[in-house]
Amino acid sequence: MEFNLIKGHSRNGYDILKDIALPWPIADIVLQHHERLDGSGYPEGMKADGIRLESRIIAVADVVEAITSHKPYRKALGIEFALDEIKKNSGRLYDPAVVEACLQVFEDGYSLIS
Repeated sequence: MEFNLIKGHSRNGYDILKDIALPWPIADIVLQHHERLDGSGYPEGMKADGIRLESRIIAVADVVEAITSHKPYRKALGIEFALDEIKKNSGRLYDPAVVEACLQVFEDGYSLIS
């Protein structure tokens, strides 16, 4: 039940943004950012190219940020764990080109400030 409430944030964000005139489809991007290439995401269970590229980018960034951040229910798991997660699921959950770009950013010396 609690996870279903959490999962509602994509739709809630969409509902907040959908009527705001913006030069980009921000509401749709927000709505889709938890969709996964294999259709296992939410809220619509969209697959692959049906998911906006911008949402696929945010999905990878969100996973890396979530894994590397301290949560009330667990300690931060570290950047290596996060990068392993996106590598392991590249092509299944996450867009391979987006994963490769993310990995390259960290290989080029980027680091998260905690």
